[in-house]
Amino acid sequence: MPQETINAEAVAREHLELDVEGMHCASCVSRIENALAGVQGVERAAANLATGRARVEGKGLDVKALEQAVASTGYSARARRAEVERVALDVSGMHCASCVASIEGALNALPGVNEAVVNLASETAKVAYEPRATDVGKIVAAVESVGYAATPMEGIERELEVVAAEERGRRRLRELRTKFVSSAVIGALLLVLAFVWSPLPDRENMWLMLVLATPVQFWAGSEFYKGAFRLARHRSADMNTLIAVGTSAAYLYSLVATIAPGAVGGGTPDVYFDTSAVIIALILLGRLLEARAKAGTTEAIKRLMELRPPSARVIRDGTELEVPVEDVRVGDEIVVRPGEKVAVDGEVIEGRSTIDESMLTGESVPVEKGPGDEVIGATLNRVGSFRFRATRVGTDTALAQIVRLVEEAQGSKAPIQRLADRVSARFVPAVIAIATLAFAVWLVTGSSFTSAMLAFVAVLIIACPCALGLATPTAIMVGTGRGAEMGILVRGGEALETAQKLDTIVLDKTGTLTRGEPSVTDVVPLGLHEEEFIALSAAAESLSEHPLAQAVVRFARDRGVELSPAADFEASVGHGVNATVGGHAVVVGSSRLIHEVGIDASALAERAASLEAQGKTVVYTAVDGRLAGAIAIADTLKAETRGTVAELKRLGLEVAMVTGDNRATAEAIAREAGIDRVLAEVLPDRKAAEVKRLQEEGHVVAMVGDGINDAPALAQADVGIAIGTGTDIAIESSDLTLISGDLGGVAAALRLSRQTMRTIKQNLVGAFAYNATLVPVAAGVLYPVWGVLLDPIFAAAAMAASSVTVVTNALRLRGFRRTAAEA
Repeated sequence: MPQETINAEAVAREHLELDVEGMHCASCVSRIENALAGVQGVERAAANLATGRARVEGKGLDVKALEQAVASTGYSARARRAEVERVALDVSGMHCASCVASIEGALNALPGVNEAVVNLASETAKVAYEPRATDVGKIVAAVESVGYAATPMEGIERELEVVAAEERGRRRLRELRTKFVSSAVIGALLLVLAFVWSPLPDRENMWLMLVLATPVQFWAGSEFYKGAFRLARHRSADMNTLIAVGTSAAYLYSLVATIAPGAVGGGTPDVYFDTSAVIIALILLGRLLEARAKAGTTEAIKRLMELRPPSARVIRDGTELEVPVEDVRVGDEIVVRPGEKVAVDGEVIEGRSTIDESMLTGESVPVEKGPGDEVIGATLNRVGSFRFRATRVGTDTALAQIVRLVEEAQGSKAPIQRLADRVSARFVPAVIAIATLAFAVWLVTGSSFTSAMLAFVAVLIIACPCALGLATPTAIMVGTGRGAEMGILVRGGEALETAQKLDTIVLDKTGTLTRGEPSVTDVVPLGLHEEEFIALSAAAESLSEHPLAQAVVRFARDRGVELSPAADFEASVGHGVNATVGGHAVVVGSSRLIHEVGIDASALAERAASLEAQGKTVVYTAVDGRLAGAIAIADTLKAETRGTVAELKRLGLEVAMVTGDNRATAEAIAREAGIDRVLAEVLPDRKAAEVKRLQEEGHVVAMVGDGINDAPALAQADVGIAIGTGTDIAIESSDLTLISGDLGGVAAALRLSRQTMRTIKQNLVGAFAYNATLVPVAAGVLYPVWGVLLDPIFAAAAMAASSVTVVTNALRLRGFRRTAAEA
């Protein structure tokens, strides 16, 4: 075979790697390889049990087909991130749920597109695609093929996107305001001419109304015609189609009646120029109010972006320079003065200060910072000056990650939206069919052409797929945005929906319920003054690096006790220390060490047993061969723990604690926290198994942990809640992330999810009920009762009100607040 042919085939052959979950043995590998080999285009498939990956070679590989083939064998697979890219599109021309369904259908039908999510509220589309099979140009073309315009947002700085979006929003509001005011004034004048008074005879009055109504129909209503025509070219329809057809029917009938009255019965027929003009004015009013309200749903992103300072004082070549924050590099030394914001994430290298981190963490209490401490970009320096070294800049900062997560959450869909999506895909064709049927029935039953036409127009105008399309995304956008402002990051709509179904919550002990470091809880001196006893014990412990020893030293310093230098220091690993302090021989350690040096500790045996029953570690001190007292040390509960546990119970959740401590210690801590169920003596790698066991019992489980060593359990849980402090935000393994270490945020996060889902359900029920009730009413089903048809003007008012109501209801989430128990 010629070399050129070999090279051409080598280039044509594709390689793809999949992450496979669930492989345990060689037979698993064999089943997966056989399944992959059966997919069209696959020439070779090899699964690796050790790495948990499968590698596929072939031509024209389809990621979806490969993932489905693995799933058919009982395992799960996902193309590695390098094989799938993502792009965000700014989509213009959308007005309702059927627009969303049309665009998603076009994108998902495109070969190489794995997932496409279109958000009506933010007017964006997020697409995951295989670069080997398609590209951004084809994705944009797919959107345009169904009649909409799309612009990739990939590679543009988010600040520029926000500015551009705001400018587009302002321009849109100006345009809608101008058209609404003009059409409203003309519509009011037409109503006066039609029903109140006209200076002209009937025929001349009809011509005057035609002249007034025409600019409203074709200038103010131009966006309806443009949208309808754009979609008609692609054999599709949306809200614009309904409005354009409905108002055109009223206008064209009136036009014929004015120009050729004989064609509609002769004499002086009724005209409906006022109806078409007022309908357009009312719908424009609805869109104006909707646009204003929708602008409020993106307020959280805007406020987050505004937190970042525009510049930073950087020391380069020994000179302090003020540079744009975009020019700050990792390793730069940055000076921060009182009242200034921290530019990027970093580590303090000189100076001390108090930092207000409330804008990111939701914590109102300022945090003391000194050398070695981390600082977060966009937080506010209250007092003192300091220098820090930049460790994360640009898109790597905590603020950038938060913005990215909020954007992803706001662009996500909740599973509950699937029903609305299925309905909206068939909504507009169904409404047109109902309107046409109503028109025909009215004519067949002997009614006038005018009555039939009014029923036709009313059905088209009153239908509102906009409410269906906005019901879920607006609530998710406002809910996740409000959460971000409070330091609660939500991964997406699915996490919100699952969180409101929880019945059990598992709390990790160390670092979650407790402070994560030992502290002195009780001091029991015997024969010495308390301060002297503390001074001798802490001085002996001062040269030890053991956490319990450091807890004693910290306690003494916090009490302001002055420590004498220790000499002749000797440590007994794991048991305690011996030292000489101020001429006294001091021994500090466990009961075993005290016993080994021949000291009787029975005088404190009863008190020590009581303290140990509370889950505390007892350390004894002997001075000059005599027992001098004992100190109890424990990892103490956070101040908010008891209140949070009580609040979680009030929310109807069973609260459990998981820890590696022995059962006696664990139950003592659980009693203090108010927790009834204890999972004790659980090694870190078994926490996920404990969560799974609860799930097998039928519980919907949330796991709360520090997000780092609890990652497997967080991933196993139905909802993983990571508690981080500062920049330690483990968002990859969790569904909800609390930026601060405040446990009270857990209850607040769950309440927020419930309130958001409640709002979504209210919106969906309202939207469905509105359309299911009023479309038949507009068709005339209540005519035998009322004796009159629903006027198309009232239909337009109802349609406009429905969309505004849905968005306004979602905006109520902006008022979500923590309760006193969660604060």
